[in-house]
Amino acid sequence: MEHRHLGRGGMLISEIAYGNWLTHGSQVEEDTATDCVHAALDAGITTFDTADVYADTRAESVLGRALKGERREGLEIFTKVYWPTGPGPNDRGLSRKHLMESIDNSLRRLQTEYVDLYQAHRFDRFTPLEETMEACADIVHAGKAHYIGVSEWTAAQIRHAHALARELRVPLVSSQPQYSMLWRVIEAEVVPACAELGIGQIVWSPIAQGVLTGKYQPGQPPPDGSRATDDKGGADVISRFLRDEVLERVQLLRPLAAEAGLTLAQLAVAWVLQNPNVSAAIVGASRPAQVGENAKASGVRLEPDLMARISEITAPVAVTDPVRTYEQTPAQRP
Repeated sequence: MEHRHLGRGGMLISEIAYGNWLTHGSQVEEDTATDCVHAALDAGITTFDTADVYADTRAESVLGRALKGERREGLEIFTKVYWPTGPGPNDRGLSRKHLMESIDNSLRRLQTEYVDLYQAHRFDRFTPLEETMEACADIVHAGKAHYIGVSEWTAAQIRHAHALARELRVPLVSSQPQYSMLWRVIEAEVVPACAELGIGQIVWSPIAQGVLTGKYQPGQPPPDGSRATDDKGGADVISRFLRDEVLERVQLLRPLAAEAGLTLAQLAVAWVLQNPNVSAAIVGASRPAQVGENAKASGVRLEPDLMARISEITAPVAVTDPVRTYEQTPAQRP
């Protein structure tokens, strides 16, 4: 497993990170979730990403128990805050009240004294950004987080936050957007801004929720037990890719993956890692074997000609419009 700097910060993270969205506390039993975490550790993965909202806070608890007994200094644990975690009007958003309470709750569930990265899960248009950044700075200065980051923020939002972070002497080092061969909306604006500011991407869904494994066939129903049949949220997320024109293009990638000596999933993960602004690709799993297989994408170098042929195949169906990032900012408080 190779490691990369998170942005221009000094911290190194495994270039493949393990994430437990849609799995821990939800899709898989805790024993299996724990086995997946241990498989990640066995593969050399040291970076683990979660969020307070995943599985109604259960995902953080499952991850905390799975990592108990591991050497804390050898891990990078990330979590996020924004979405509702309770019934009250202040149990959401990026207000100072919610951030200061949420970090303590996350640390309790994760069974750790600090997280390595604390991320704003969305931009909060209803809280002054100055208030949010001052609270983040206090969290860092209190030793409860080492670095801060954002998730699905626009380039303009990131620039504003970065300027405030510099004034407050707090390290804003990361952005966590969706990114894959099929979802390239960050390339036009977010990546150039982050490269300029020294912010690295920790990308989620590099396999497009499993579509880039090739298991979904055009003209055929989704396989039983797949994410597309999950009624706990997985089916909603993956539906945008389950069109025959997309699935047909994915099948055209098979000979390219074989040429590189990779599975389709490994090719997809390796592809996002070719972007120099990407610090890590987050992979999830419902079975331990999936973790080890995906981890084999670490260190893979794809030739420019192969990258060009991948783009030629996927270009007709890839989403590239940067406006899709703007759409990630909720219009109303959740």
